[in-house]
Amino acid sequence: MFQNISNVFSAPQEVLDILQNFQPISEAKAKPIQITPDTGADLSLNDKGEVDLDEGYVIGKAADVFGAKIYESTPALDTALQDLTDAPAPAKEEHLEPLKKSITKEIIAPMVEQAKQEYGRDLKLSDQKRFESTAKAKMDVAVNKVVDNYRIDQSQLETQRTQQLQSCTTAQQRQQVNREFDAKQQQSTAALMETLQSTIQQTAQEMQQTIVRTVETNQKEQEKKGYEDTVRDHLRGFSRTIPSFLMAYGDETVTLANFDRIIPDKVFQEVTSITLEQFRFLRDGGPYINQATGQEEHFAGHLFDPVVFDDSVKEFLNLKVKLADYFDESRTEDIFDYIPPQKTNQIFTPKWVVKKMVDLLEQENPGCFDDPGKTFLDPYMKSGLYITEIVKRLYRSEKMRQAFPDDNARLEHIFAKQVYGLAPTEIIYRIAISYILGFAKGHGITAHHIRQADTLEFAKAGTMERELDKIFRD
Repeated sequence: MFQNISNVFSAPQEVLDILQNFQPISEAKAKPIQITPDTGADLSLNDKGEVDLDEGYVIGKAADVFGAKIYESTPALDTALQDLTDAPAPAKEEHLEPLKKSITKEIIAPMVEQAKQEYGRDLKLSDQKRFESTAKAKMDVAVNKVVDNYRIDQSQLETQRTQQLQSCTTAQQRQQVNREFDAKQQQSTAALMETLQSTIQQTAQEMQQTIVRTVETNQKEQEKKGYEDTVRDHLRGFSRTIPSFLMAYGDETVTLANFDRIIPDKVFQEVTSITLEQFRFLRDGGPYINQATGQEEHFAGHLFDPVVFDDSVKEFLNLKVKLADYFDESRTEDIFDYIPPQKTNQIFTPKWVVKKMVDLLEQENPGCFDDPGKTFLDPYMKSGLYITEIVKRLYRSEKMRQAFPDDNARLEHIFAKQVYGLAPTEIIYRIAISYILGFAKGHGITAHHIRQADTLEFAKAGTMERELDKIFRD
């Protein structure tokens, strides 16, 4: 129902303040939205809201974690390098393997271990193995490339030596040619040692930066997710209020575009803790004053996904119609299974509890549902379930059926003369009346005694009987 939560990191403070007012989905884990204008930069977020670490940061952090000196001479590594350069040209794979094993043991393994010490649990065992395997593969490729170039260089030198020797006519000339090419081969071998050391250092440095970039990106992604989850909790808290509004005020014409027009501002604020104007700001955007600069800027809005919102509305309203006939005992659910309770006093009594209450009422008052003159009152309705359970039992009573053989006439009598209910707030009243009379389309029920009044105040003032008499006086 909500579009691209990551945009919240670039949202103005006004938006964050509005979201903060939404009641989080879970009281147990409720957290304030602690996003500030600096949070996006702290998380290294780009314009798309994605974690994108700066290259300078990665290089600096890698130096902090692993130290500035990457290639460090060790006896084992020096021996492996020397053996390779001492091997008869061209160097063969059997001469390379000791060097590769030494690189893994002397450079790669300590590098991964250092990362483990630095990042602890943030560096998973699977990642450690992956980094080590990747580093070994990259190092092998880099070393092979250097040695292959060395082999090519040595081969070319030998070819040139042979060509020049063929043109020599004296032993002295051949000695001179051999001295020159021996020197060139020694230079090539010395260059091999230097190039290998440089390549090992560069490849290790790249892997260090890869480790830092990967782990630190994961860390920031997790931190970002924590912020987003908090925002989602608050947004879901708002989404839980929507079924109540639809039950009370909704019809098949409701969409995201006109949702704000069906609900009084006072009721909307009472239930959601924000005003309709603030809702429109989240939905449509609008101007605001940037607190840092004092300049007027524009927020684009579009926090809600209109397609998902509208589809969800249609789905709920279809359920409302489908479950409207509470006389159908084959139904195992009712619409209140789809209306979450709110932090306000809009908390619905479960259906099984309601039935138990009415069973006890009948046990204590045998035959109460057979008497057309009996009256029943719910002085503090939440859903209307209690009243509908009474209506159903009166309607099905054989003695009531004998007194009012016509089904419609029986229902009209029950609503006009026998059942009374009071709801404490406007939205609860409208929810209750929508449910209690929701079945009655086409039945013509017009006279009823369902009213809005907060009887808790009457009870506190000791004026209950007098106020009820005023409310229900015909």
